[in-house]
Amino acid sequence: MKEQMREQFKKLFGKTEGIRSFFAPGRVNLIGEHTDYNGGHVFPCALTFGTYALAALRTDKTIQMYSMNFPDVGVISISLDEPVSFMEEHDWANYPKGVLKEFLDRGIEFGNGFDVLYYGDIPNGAGLSSSASIELATSVMLQGLFETSFSKVELVKMSQHAENEFIGVSCGIMDQFAIGMGKENHAILLDCQSLQYKYSPIILKDASLVIANTNKRRALADSKYNERRSECERALKDLQNELDIQSLGELTPEQFEHHRHLIVNEIDQKRAKHAVYENARTILAVEKLQQGDIESFGQLMCDSHTSLRDDYEVTGFELDTLVEAALNQQGVIGSRMTGAGFGGCTVSIVENEKIDQFIEEVGKAYKEKTGLTADFYVANVGDGAREII
Repeated sequence: MKEQMREQFKKLFGKTEGIRSFFAPGRVNLIGEHTDYNGGHVFPCALTFGTYALAALRTDKTIQMYSMNFPDVGVISISLDEPVSFMEEHDWANYPKGVLKEFLDRGIEFGNGFDVLYYGDIPNGAGLSSSASIELATSVMLQGLFETSFSKVELVKMSQHAENEFIGVSCGIMDQFAIGMGKENHAILLDCQSLQYKYSPIILKDASLVIANTNKRRALADSKYNERRSECERALKDLQNELDIQSLGELTPEQFEHHRHLIVNEIDQKRAKHAVYENARTILAVEKLQQGDIESFGQLMCDSHTSLRDDYEVTGFELDTLVEAALNQQGVIGSRMTGAGFGGCTVSIVENEKIDQFIEEVGKAYKEKTGLTADFYVANVGDGAREII
């Protein structure tokens, strides 16, 4: 792919020298969904596929951006002499523009513009975080090209802020953190309130992670995501009338049950219940994984999906169909939706000798019920965003 990208770079920008390569992975969250913006714990890992960026400095103040994934949009050209602003017609390029603005807002002076070519092999709209991947690819690229000295965690925060403020999606920090800080063959237990984190080896014995893409575009995800966030914020506000807490993630399930009557709205109460119980599930699941108890980890994944379906109501027909089909197969240890929901992907733990059968049978059952064809990926867990040689 790198050679094809170099050929395309030469064709578009007329350069063969001074080109540097950067990469940021996609991510999958094993458990801990919709807990990140509620101050809870998440347990994601970086994948080996993601977003590649080839870039070279220019001698003027022009920035030219092109994505091989969106050829119809063409080359997006902006000038460093003008303010960086969101423009609908710039489509995907608003994500790197948002990150660029983060650097500028911190006083970084770009003496030159640059040309950059992107290519991503994350399935678009699958919920494996292609947006955060392009943000971190841009962050490490700008850091590399202009020799800035931000820590990786600062780049993560800047990328999240770009999505919140420039793009307008109220995402938590999980996606950017997993993509920036990923480590090969490890997942990250992250406390989203304090940003304390620890790496945990993914040791699944004779099993593997299998991602299944519903191939239903997540048209509702952003609007419903912001709606769920508002519901949780209202629930927290109600609880704060009596409790000295800053987030739902500070409560144990027992504390929540004792005080849930404070939450006036019944829907808000269900959303808060998911956030609290899912946080507890995530902490317990990591303990079970570290003890080598894969079966208990898998059961907690299933419990997570049930809560996301019934209390948080973010799954939908396609995701529920995939999980149900997965759990009907031999050799499946656990399965759940992953990501924002309303389409996107599931993640399952499947015994290695049953993977081929799993893909065939689940794909067949899913097609019969939905009319859609699912795509399957046996996940390899890789390192975070970086320059590649």
